[in-house]
Amino acid sequence: MTKQEFAQLAAQGIILLDGATGSNFRRAGMPVGVCTELWALEHPEVVRKLQGAYVEAGSQIIYAPTFSANRFSLSLYGAEDRVGELNSQLVKLSREIAAGRALVAGDMTTTGKNLQPGGDCTYEELFEVYREQAAQLADAGADLIVAETMLSVEETVVLLDAVQSVCSLPVMCSLTLAADGNAIYGGNAVEAVETLQAMGAAAVGLNCSVGPDQLEAVVASMKRVAKVPVIAKPNAGMPVMDEFGTARYDMTPEHFAASMRRLTEAGAGIIGGCCGTDPSYIRALAQMLGRR
Repeated sequence: MTKQEFAQLAAQGIILLDGATGSNFRRAGMPVGVCTELWALEHPEVVRKLQGAYVEAGSQIIYAPTFSANRFSLSLYGAEDRVGELNSQLVKLSREIAAGRALVAGDMTTTGKNLQPGGDCTYEELFEVYREQAAQLADAGADLIVAETMLSVEETVVLLDAVQSVCSLPVMCSLTLAADGNAIYGGNAVEAVETLQAMGAAAVGLNCSVGPDQLEAVVASMKRVAKVPVIAKPNAGMPVMDEFGTARYDMTPEHFAASMRRLTEAGAGIIGGCCGTDPSYIRALAQMLGRR
């Protein structure tokens, strides 16, 4: 997919993404503390059921379960040498599931490493880790790349730079922002849009963090400076931890869709769900948009 083709898709109306991956894997039996990407590769039937349901619900873009399949994150599980295998096989699996009915985004996220001088990771080291993953995603046939749940504008800049060094695929960038629009480790909503769109991002926005009912002002501030579509992929409200340490989200699909309508009115042009959402939430969004 080219950036021009992505822009043409966005011009046709609001783009509907998928919902959560990790929280649904947990419901399907994934234990706490395991590597999500390795578990997904070992349980393709769970991936097929979930992503197939998202496509049926109306998702136009599904995220391949390659979220943390970078060398730094995989090293926590002794799997740093499986970057190529995991990204390649999981993108191919998602493409089989989509079967031309939806686009497949190669999913990338923060490595958990902070850049110097505040952290111990150099720009060059972080760039190479992101470049390695991005190259594998592009070679595997991803239609586009998404950088999600990013914690700072600075690290997102490195990721976008790395992706664009290996391919010309459209890149969607979304940061985890607080209700006041600030990123956890530096930067804010307006800075993110202005910086990343200038670098060539195809869309910029937010995901995870809080529920949609707390983000109208943030989305509106992004829209005021945006020359590209604004992404809104929030959680199903704020989580509450149960006695087993599992996060529970109490926002219903109907409440979620009603709140998301207000975000589209504030300027969001690409929407979906993050933690706590499932195919029923995407179906509710499709209905809210007047789609079958």
